[in-house]
Amino acid sequence: MQMTRCAPRRVVRPLSRERNLFDDFFSPLSSTFTDFSDGTYVPKVDIYEQDEKLYFEAELPGFEKENITVDVKGRLLSLSGEVKEAEEVEGKNQYRKERRQRSFTRSFKLPYEVSDENVAATYKNGILTLSIDKPEEQKAKQITIN
Repeated sequence: MQMTRCAPRRVVRPLSRERNLFDDFFSPLSSTFTDFSDGTYVPKVDIYEQDEKLYFEAELPGFEKENITVDVKGRLLSLSGEVKEAEEVEGKNQYRKERRQRSFTRSFKLPYEVSDENVAATYKNGILTLSIDKPEEQKAKQITIN
């Protein structure tokens, strides 16, 4: 009788993807952002193009617009922000503290160079929306056939 070595990890791997999907679905942090223990996180961002404009929509719940920074330099768009820790209230019996200071920085490489005059930003209900006008040389042009 020949003995073969058992590899239990190989048996579990085919189901690991499904298990991760199940865990992500029920994770309280999966809905808004990826949280890290040091107070940084990565907000979710949707990017799409419509009507000769490029749009960025970032989920930034709990941020004040004064604490959000948008920078554009050439083909690089950078978003950053910070939420300060809630102030300590004297004389209270605290049972749990989950709200802490948090910050983020995200950068995106744009498909073309952009100047700050071509970027408009709005912040409403925790969603930062940026609309970036396409430069004239990037817009589609119709060519007449002779």
